Amino acid sequence: MFAYIYVYDHWKLFTLPWNSPWTWLICFIGVDFCYYWFHRMAHEVNVIWAAHQVHHSSEEYNFTTALRQSVVQNYTSIVFYLPLALAVPPPMYMVHSQFNLLYQFWIHTEIVHSLGPLEYILNTPSHHRVHHGRNRYCIDKNYGGTLIIWDRLFGTFTPETEEVVYGLTHPVASFDPNYIQWCHYMHILRMTWVTPGLLNKLWVLLKGPGWVPGKSRLGCIEDIPDVHAPAEKYDPGVPAWCNLYCMLHMAITVLHYDHAVRYREEMSAVLMLVLSVHFVYTLTCFGALFDHRNRASLMEFGRCLYCVVAAGYLEVFPPEGALAMSTLLCRAVHFVFVASLLLWGMQSLRHEGFLSTADDRRKPAVTHTQERWESKRSITTATYGSGGHRLNVQSKRE
Repeated sequence: MFAYIYVYDHWKLFTLPWNSPWTWLICFIGVDFCYYWFHRMAHEVNVIWAAHQVHHSSEEYNFTTALRQSVVQNYTSIVFYLPLALAVPPPMYMVHSQFNLLYQFWIHTEIVHSLGPLEYILNTPSHHRVHHGRNRYCIDKNYGGTLIIWDRLFGTFTPETEEVVYGLTHPVASFDPNYIQWCHYMHILRMTWVTPGLLNKLWVLLKGPGWVPGKSRLGCIEDIPDVHAPAEKYDPGVPAWCNLYCMLHMAITVLHYDHAVRYREEMSAVLMLVLSVHFVYTLTCFGALFDHRNRASLMEFGRCLYCVVAAGYLEVFPPEGALAMSTLLCRAVHFVFVASLLLWGMQSLRHEGFLSTADDRRKPAVTHTQERWESKRSITTATYGSGGHRLNVQSKRE
């Protein structure tokens, strides 16, 4: 918004009247048109795809997929909307950009099959399912936000003709949020390093994710695995108690996050930084548990330890004013972290994964499914997007 307001204040050519229905219609169409081109470039330009691939990394398709977003995508998308700042007032742009975003939330579902005649005009769940597919017929299709007319005009539309397999052409095979956010940037760095020629190194950034020297700009469709439903999904599997544990601690994390956002203006910058690191590390620990990483128990033990210390400090020195929390709630959370600390302390001392049982203590914690996925990931399974191309570079994850 800062960039948009700056352009509007300094370089606007004229101002459309905010109280005219035509202005609102023009802004609606303009925002959706700009979104189409941003979304298309996010699939056709490798360095922008590095952010957008986070949204496509899920092998499920539901409302949570809509919330699976990159932390840096806004810094690339805003460039495509700045032309609107030459005439459209910032508040009106903000309204329509949010409307465009909110509309796209509900289309991430497999429940709705068809909207009848509206399928010709609107972007619908059926159209967007195709966009999230890794079947060959789905690649580089259906970029629309609210309207599907841009895809029909510019030749990027295709209907849903067979069951869609969701996710990236080369799946991430991890629940680590840090890896999912940054893996394609690491892949780009490796590609840039091994690609000969200065111009070719530049094209690694600006051409499609599947491009290599000698290929077309977006790569070759033959390089993409020809998948059809049903397809295997990455699912190492965790016991029910671990799922319940993560649900409980996720609920606590959401409460802490809500409190931090609600009263952020009363917190110091240092405290906000500490909380931000805590939230990221918490999600990293959950990912490690789901991925069956060797140090997952130790990581979660460390998280529970510093949470117990922090909770004890807050009981001794309770915050005042708006930052104050319910004493009963604080004690309940403190009890949960103490119990969790004991649980993971025992797990860490046993030097076994959290999947070990009393009847099978000598078996490794990593399952055969996990071993298979780890072996796949050992040879560049950094995410690949549209026209993804496998690069024969060894890359160890851990």
